[in-house]
Amino acid sequence: MKRNKFFRHLGPGLITGISDNDPSGIATCAQSGAKFGFGQLWSVLLMLPLMIAIQEMCARIGAVKNRGISSIIKKHYGNKILIPLAFLLFTANTINLGADLGAMSAALSLLIPVNQLIGLIFFTGIILFCIIYFPYKRYVQILKWLCLFILVYPISLFIVRTPWLEVLKNTFVPNITFSSEYFFMLTALFGTSISPYMFIWEASQEAEENRKMKISSSHGFAQISNIRLNSLKKDNFIGMFFSQICTWSIIALIGITLHTHGISNINTAADAAKALEPIVDGFPYAGYVAKLIFSLGIIGLGLLSIPILAVSSAYALAVLLNRRSGLFHKCKNARYFYLITIVSTLIGLFMNLLQINLIKGLIIAAVINCIVALPLIFIILLITNNKQIMGEYKNKLLSNVLGWITFLLMAISSLLMFYSFFFS
Repeated sequence: MKRNKFFRHLGPGLITGISDNDPSGIATCAQSGAKFGFGQLWSVLLMLPLMIAIQEMCARIGAVKNRGISSIIKKHYGNKILIPLAFLLFTANTINLGADLGAMSAALSLLIPVNQLIGLIFFTGIILFCIIYFPYKRYVQILKWLCLFILVYPISLFIVRTPWLEVLKNTFVPNITFSSEYFFMLTALFGTSISPYMFIWEASQEAEENRKMKISSSHGFAQISNIRLNSLKKDNFIGMFFSQICTWSIIALIGITLHTHGISNINTAADAAKALEPIVDGFPYAGYVAKLIFSLGIIGLGLLSIPILAVSSAYALAVLLNRRSGLFHKCKNARYFYLITIVSTLIGLFMNLLQINLIKGLIIAAVINCIVALPLIFIILLITNNKQIMGEYKNKLLSNVLGWITFLLMAISSLLMFYSFFFS
């Protein structure tokens, strides 16, 4: 009974964390493992407390203010700040979304003999149908079940011959290579792990959860209890923890298999799945099982993350346009919000149909995410330290320390990347 109650309280934090491992994120992690083996595993451990801190701030903003981050930025900092952030977010999210659709279709064709065009249309149709026609409560339940696909990647480490001591050593001891490629990939890992769309989504979903619980506001603050806040923190911690377990597992798995066999370039997550089959050994049909598991993970996590990418763009742009937003509203009552979601998804579909090379833009999009995240993190820290906005729920010392460390590390990583490009 207690276990059921515990899982019922998991929601925005869990879904946000798991959605971080979308097919484009899987491709970025796979590229890291293919190029540098275990060389960037240490960054996954470093990013875990930083992710937890930043996402907890976002969740707290949504729960305390009963509104999303875009709405707070618009009210307190104006459209001059919100306009560039919203359009950069839409651009990066749509590129990721298109690449995710392509990866899912390619992964499906690895499992069953189906034309990739059919796969693209199939997945696009299912995603849009669920977003538009399922009520919020049902939709969140679907997203929770899709989170189970996160387990396929840690399981994969027990199919291959994993050198656990070497893997753990590289997790706890940094192994840094001073090259433009290394810092470019490191910045991409930061960008794909600490992404702007996650900030927007989690804050907005906590506000939606307040509506579901019928929590009212008074003088600009939601009437939330300590139980609600503690539940929010646990939910957020679990989501970010499993997100990084998945990231760590993918880098390790690809480092064990592809990197050691001299395969150093991965175009898509589906390419990684396909490359696993002929080189994985361990037991009979281990390669096929690894390919099957990897492919199922791509499809399942894509079904989870694509709606979140599209909807997070819609939250930001709908606020910018002064239009009603939120999954709690039916399509006819929030037309612009759902229209932006549909347009973003369809652009992703047409990018694939026009055979635009999305894959070359994937890691660049992750780097853009890292750069866009910097001003957003700065603003989030300003918001959560403003007593007028947050009242008694403003940041404590630990949140501020971890928040500013996150900002500085992402800034340093971006600067080192640019420096290594122009001066190495």
